[in-house]
Amino acid sequence: MTLWLTLIGMAVVTFALRAFFLVLPPGLETPAFIRRALRYVPAAVLTAIWAPEVAAADERLPAGVVAIAAAWRWRRTLATIVAGLAALHLFTWLI
Repeated sequence: MTLWLTLIGMAVVTFALRAFFLVLPPGLETPAFIRRALRYVPAAVLTAIWAPEVAAADERLPAGVVAIAAAWRWRRTLATIVAGLAALHLFTWLI
């Protein structure tokens, strides 16, 4: 019973947090500090997705470093993807 109550509680909290911004009255403005904080959400989510994967295996870490260097140097998504994948295949072949 405790497991089900926990799952239902988690579902309600998750739904409430996601629906909060959708059900606000039309005239109500979001505070400036929340809007500033929300600008960092995409970067934080993407980092949470790729960081554990990069640290998970031997050949992924140097390939991740190459991809980060390419992103920093060229600031182009396609260049980052191509450099990271090429490095991953190269390091997988070498190791």
